Amino acid sequence: MPAVSPTPFYAVDEPEGDPKAIALVLHGGRSASTSTVRANQLAVLRMAPFSASLRRAGRRRGLAVARMRYLVRGWNGGAQAPVADVRWVLDRLAERYPGVPVALVGHSMGGRAAIYAAGHPAVTTVVGLAPWIEGDDPYRFVDGRDVLVAHGDGDRITSAKASAAWTRRAATVAASAGFVSVRHEGHAMLRRAGLWHGLATGFVLAAMCGAAPEETGSGPAVEVVSKVLAGEAALVV
Repeated sequence: MPAVSPTPFYAVDEPEGDPKAIALVLHGGRSASTSTVRANQLAVLRMAPFSASLRRAGRRRGLAVARMRYLVRGWNGGAQAPVADVRWVLDRLAERYPGVPVALVGHSMGGRAAIYAAGHPAVTTVVGLAPWIEGDDPYRFVDGRDVLVAHGDGDRITSAKASAAWTRRAATVAASAGFVSVRHEGHAMLRRAGLWHGLATGFVLAAMCGAAPEETGSGPAVEVVSKVLAGEAALVV
């Protein structure tokens, strides 16, 4: 088996002009695994459309889009393996783009890693997509951040109920925090893919780049982003 790289892979797609904000996209994984993350694994590929949506909509607004791969596939209990990788990439981004704020956009285990890494000083925005959340996961790392959590009501892999409960706790310290229940959707975010992409992209651009929600897309995602940033805590779409 090939040796594990000593540092995580990451790459940045820069916008037109100087970056004003960065979206770091975080893929999912497994509860326990020390196998190496590969670029062609489904959890990694699932986030490619989110990166593409952020690039298309954010290029002219100064949004850089960063992608990464963790060293290993698993969370691995107390090791919280991807969290150190995310923090390492955040440090590299802070060195490369001093003072530029970062949004963490994570699916499943990537959503959990985003929660744990949100306390990094560069992070101002967190988007959790069907995040894997346990009852004792912290919420104080999102103090002062803008937070959006979206979860399919048919998800059988991670718990929408746990996501909603965590978002309510996060709302006590966050600048804004909204939970969106996505009807007729499971963990893979495939049935209503355009809605998921619109929620993540619209929220990042509105929270980070000063875009009016209606300028970021169309359809129900625009209304949801507007309501979350206006203070509505729980929505169904």
